[in-house]
Amino acid sequence: MHLSSHFTTLSTMAAEKTTASRLDPIEESRKQWLAHGWNSAAEGMTTVISVMRVHQLFLAKVDAALKPFSLTFSRYEVLTLLSFTKSGTLPMSKISARLQVHATSTTNSVDRLEKAGLVQRRSHPDDRRTTLVELTDAGRDLSARATTALNEEVFTSPALAGTDLSNLLPHLESLRSELEDHA
Repeated sequence: MHLSSHFTTLSTMAAEKTTASRLDPIEESRKQWLAHGWNSAAEGMTTVISVMRVHQLFLAKVDAALKPFSLTFSRYEVLTLLSFTKSGTLPMSKISARLQVHATSTTNSVDRLEKAGLVQRRSHPDDRRTTLVELTDAGRDLSARATTALNEEVFTSPALAGTDLSNLLPHLESLRSELEDHA
């Protein structure tokens, strides 16, 4: 093969790869919805799938920031919620309610945090049916360090170039509120 033919082939392959990488599967799905006559659902499908994809991308960034601390986001949330309380203690049921997660998820997170020495369970002094979760000093320290990493790596610049977050947030809050009302 001639050297110039080789470069032409490489250039063509690079152009095809660039074109293929620019293909937006969500936009392609919208076109398919329209082509199939599902016009009234096309914008909704595009919105739902787009939000789900954004969620996946944000979660990947959060997971990467928390990985050095051996934390998942759900465990981080429990630690940080406890660190926001005066006593560093909350009943399991309040943790579930405030984080808006099922009690089983809270139990799983607390089990793992307890094994790591970051929280401890204790009985409620006035209600034997209630289990309290208490943040340890190690848990408070880890929560603070993980929050610093999340702030620096994710929250300070959430990769929304050209987007005014103050304009976006009311739309997201409205969407979240409406979805919660129907849940």
